[in-house]
Amino acid sequence: MQQEQLTAVYQPDGLYRILALDGGGAKGFYTLGVLKEIEAMLNCRLSQRFDLIFGTSTGAIIASLLALGYTVDEIHHLYKSHVPTVMKARKRSAKSQALAKLASQIFGDKSFTDVKTGIGIVATRWVNDRPMIFKGSVEQAHGRRGTFRPGFGVTIADAVQGSCSAFPLFERKLVSTSTGDNIELIDGGYCANNPTLYAIADAVRALKKELTDIRVVSVGVGVYPEPKADWKIRLAKKYLASVQLLQKTLEINTQSMDQLREILFKDVPTVRISDTFSQPEMATDFMEHNLAKLNILWQRGRESFAAREAALRGFLMQQGGGANGDS
Repeated sequence: MQQEQLTAVYQPDGLYRILALDGGGAKGFYTLGVLKEIEAMLNCRLSQRFDLIFGTSTGAIIASLLALGYTVDEIHHLYKSHVPTVMKARKRSAKSQALAKLASQIFGDKSFTDVKTGIGIVATRWVNDRPMIFKGSVEQAHGRRGTFRPGFGVTIADAVQGSCSAFPLFERKLVSTSTGDNIELIDGGYCANNPTLYAIADAVRALKKELTDIRVVSVGVGVYPEPKADWKIRLAKKYLASVQLLQKTLEINTQSMDQLREILFKDVPTVRISDTFSQPEMATDFMEHNLAKLNILWQRGRESFAAREAALRGFLMQQGGGANGDS
């Protein structure tokens, strides 16, 4: 794959920039479409411009790869190669095995000490229904700093798999921390499918950033009509009901978290990108595995950027151009 030349270098300007990425399974292709345009506008890797990148579920995969220094094109290539395989599998065990293989292949033994910028990966603890957020820096800790370990000592591959384990369609993910605790995780979307609120809380409460100095770009996966089930799925009514219920749960959670963010942090400038599409041909869900349809989501994401381009320039680029090498 040909490497894209990203040459801009930005100097610190006193602002603290957050990128927050929603969960949504295969619909992450839409997210990548938005990010492709942001990266092209900035002409640099997003890890070089965002101080903190949070992600849930599919957003956790993208956030982790961005924080490790990957370009959007590199991530898009990995999505095209792996996501349809995971989503095609029907049985819970097969889906989980495919997800584990994906995580292992793309992350290897990378740890949270390898990231190039701040990171937050949101998962949900199965036993006590509480969030478990994997972070790279002790500066993000809200307490117990003396025992902090990046990512709790868990590999990025295992943390991401936990964040993506949309139970009951996927098996729960067991992780072992550096302190010897064994913890079962399920999809982070159950507690924060839109992780923006958690990211802002880190910036304000842990990192002590002023509200006026924070800029947030929050990217969703889009909202689409419900697809018609094919005959094989109709035969498995229980499976179809699980997909529909989980899809609805994640969408409600996303909207609730965004409304709460607007109430609690209305003074934090935020650009939210997650358009609604009503055309019947846009029907899809988080289990989509048709590459032609996924490519349409990628295109829609790139188009969604256009309506916010002026605002994003103000958030992400220094006054007067200010970037060395920016074209």
